[in-house]
Amino acid sequence: MFTQLLTYEQFRFAFVNAVDEAEAKTLYETYPVPGAGRPLFQAAAANLNPRSAAKVDSRTLERGPMLIISGERDHTVPPAIVNASYKLQRRNTAVTELKRIAGRGHSLVFDSGWADVAEAALAFVKQHH
Repeated sequence: MFTQLLTYEQFRFAFVNAVDEAEAKTLYETYPVPGAGRPLFQAAAANLNPRSAAKVDSRTLERGPMLIISGERDHTVPPAIVNASYKLQRRNTAVTELKRIAGRGHSLVFDSGWADVAEAALAFVKQHH
């Protein structure tokens, strides 16, 4: 198994494209760690391989309410992927909602705008508990 550490340029594009340069550099110095490459490739190919370890059963009756939170400017999980996931999960009988956060990238939960995400999640939990 191999590990992969993103360069600053890769991290800037993939995760912190929606924050200013100073915050992007601070986040890069604080958060990136080497990670296993295999899960990334499994997730990327999950829809192509019916036996993928990353395959999700979207129709399971055991699933509770689901909130999908998306950054409008996310390069890693772009709107087309988010919309497809939302449509797939909507087939479930449980509540499924999509919250798009304007002007945000993939670093939703660890950049300076994390409170917006926390507030959206808390409101969802309060509504559907």
